[in-house]
Amino acid sequence: MREIKYLVVHISDSQKDRGDTAADIHRWHQERGWDGIGYNAVITGTAELQQGRPDYWQGAHVRDFDENGEGDNSDSLGICIITDTAPDEDQLRILEGWLQAKLVQYPAAKVVGHRDLDSRKTCPNMDIPAWWASRKKYRID
Repeated sequence: MREIKYLVVHISDSQKDRGDTAADIHRWHQERGWDGIGYNAVITGTAELQQGRPDYWQGAHVRDFDENGEGDNSDSLGICIITDTAPDEDQLRILEGWLQAKLVQYPAAKVVGHRDLDSRKTCPNMDIPAWWASRKKYRID
């Protein structure tokens, strides 16, 4: 099992009422020449949680920065929320559940947004670490 240091939140930059799914993202990523969907999970515009890559399969959702081709993809899991704005409350509720479940499996992981690992990005259009800290009062860690 690989060490997971980050749980990375993304958005699709597509309208949530368009009906996009994990299968659509899988197809888009294959069209880019990738092996398939780069995320481990997807939250649809209707706040349905869908499976992406299995956790054991290295993701393709953040840019790797070191000379060895290792970095944030090798030690992270990614979840993509279907929206072109900030996620809505229903989507955030599902995200919170996914994060809690993953933190049981990977308790040392840090919850971040894509922009926290790549300063060129604004994704997911909100401050995920601050949001996660605000939710902590409702969790049992």
